[in-house]
Amino acid sequence: MIDLAKKKDENKEYTIEDLPGVGPATAEKLREAGYTDLIELAVVSPKDLADLAGVGEGTAQKIIAAARKYANVGDFETGDVILERRSQLTKLTTGSKEFDTLLGGGLESQAITEFFGEFGSGKTQIVHQLAVNVQLPKEKGGLEGHAIFIDTENTFRPERIVQMAEALEMNPQEVLKNIHVARAFNSHHQMLLVDKAMELAKKYPVKLLIVDSLTAHFRAEYVGRSSLAERQQLLNRHMHDLLKFADINNAIVAVTNQVSAKPDMFYGDPTSPIGGHIVAHNATYRLYIRKSRGNKRIARLIDSPALPDGEVVIAITTEGIRDP
Repeated sequence: MIDLAKKKDENKEYTIEDLPGVGPATAEKLREAGYTDLIELAVVSPKDLADLAGVGEGTAQKIIAAARKYANVGDFETGDVILERRSQLTKLTTGSKEFDTLLGGGLESQAITEFFGEFGSGKTQIVHQLAVNVQLPKEKGGLEGHAIFIDTENTFRPERIVQMAEALEMNPQEVLKNIHVARAFNSHHQMLLVDKAMELAKKYPVKLLIVDSLTAHFRAEYVGRSSLAERQQLLNRHMHDLLKFADINNAIVAVTNQVSAKPDMFYGDPTSPIGGHIVAHNATYRLYIRKSRGNKRIARLIDSPALPDGEVVIAITTEGIRDP
């Protein structure tokens, strides 16, 4: 175990078992609950850790203190170091050059991209296309990786994947084998599936995690103002888990979201995405998808850390997402 009084060995890679108060049984409990490295333990609260591991809060505080010390949590970095790390980010094509330009070259890894809009606006079509595109060679805008699809509304259609794959001259059966689909039956199951996705990413080169849709279960299960706080807390935890998945695996997280109408709004667009500030603050990129004429859709970037707001027109064809 780690002796906090001793100088840290910079060359050693410490594990959960090295922490004071953590034996094999406790380490197994922590891993089963999703705490797989020191950084995750360093940022948990003592109460949560005590409840989870079955230890006293005093012991939990010692475990967290040791994790913080040996995981370098709280250390500052200079801007050039962060710039170097960001050079490792990857971009995934949407299938539309105009759409890619709007997003600064495509969907970014280590980030959550949210697509929200009314029913039939094309959100699910977009994420189906991404599940195919992520398998493309890098020179064609892909990442040569697998996709995970968490399906909350029974929207995944393998037939659509076949159409999109054939349009790109890819083997449809191979493409389908590289998409791992799980149906989420309620909000807690949906959250659990992110942990399962983390395990799956250890076996396969997962570069894309899709949740279609993000808020459907939360919206249906937590109704009324009395349950709003609990809903938002769970949704906040869920989105943090998604972002952690993106960071650890240098992967892209793409989520779809429903909208609600504001009947008392007389000017402007009366629709707004579900989830309020929790979703707004946790999503790195937010795109509003709305219907236009025929097979055309308008994609508007409404929030981004560095890119300007703007919109483009895309087309949803039999072949997939394309420039009109």
